[in-house]
Amino acid sequence: MKADHFEQQRLLELAAEDVALTQLAHRKRTLPEAAAVEAAAEAERGFAADVVRAETEVRDLGREVKRMESDVDTVRQRETKDQRLLDSGSVSPKEMTNLQHELESLKRRQSDLEDQELELMERLEVAEATLAKARQGQEQARADLQRAEQLRDDALADIADGTTRHETARTAVAGAISPGLLSLYDRIRTQTGTTGAAMLRARQCQGCRLELYGNELAVVRNADPHEVVRCENCGRILVRTAESGL
Repeated sequence: MKADHFEQQRLLELAAEDVALTQLAHRKRTLPEAAAVEAAAEAERGFAADVVRAETEVRDLGREVKRMESDVDTVRQRETKDQRLLDSGSVSPKEMTNLQHELESLKRRQSDLEDQELELMERLEVAEATLAKARQGQEQARADLQRAEQLRDDALADIADGTTRHETARTAVAGAISPGLLSLYDRIRTQTGTTGAAMLRARQCQGCRLELYGNELAVVRNADPHEVVRCENCGRILVRTAESGL
């Protein structure tokens, strides 16, 4: 296949745009800002779970404290009633003895309940502090997530702008290349996944970075300037310039 020597050199402009587009696509796939969003979202979910657990514990302990307060109040009322009855002097000696025993038992019961109530209140205080810390962490995590999402969106917008610019430039360059040469270039580009042409610089293909030797070098050196030659290793069109070292 033959194509004008200067038209072949325009393939380098096309390749440059394809390289830029490939890099932008790779950047989009491996965007660190996107990974940061995932990490921030995971952290936020973790704190949200912590908040739910802490709220449940605070709620459960709160119910236990109220139940204990009710039990203590019941014992106190019973103790007050017995004491009044004992102080009234209207009971028999036997009943008085029974009341005294019951009062002693009630005092012990009240003391035990108050100890349990104090322990529950201490646990509730710790649980409330844990809940406050979890809520603070969740709030910070939400703020971090919002910042991460904004950075990701900014990066994606930048990639989109760059992609539009390079696609427009590629279209303009491609429009100045003959259909046959462009078709060959695009076919090779699909095969390589990057570009369909590369500069031959100092006898080295800039696509696969291998240097030409022996018969391969002789073929390229002796080829007509308008002949389309390709790298035997990567298959790209070798674009010859003054830097080719031929």
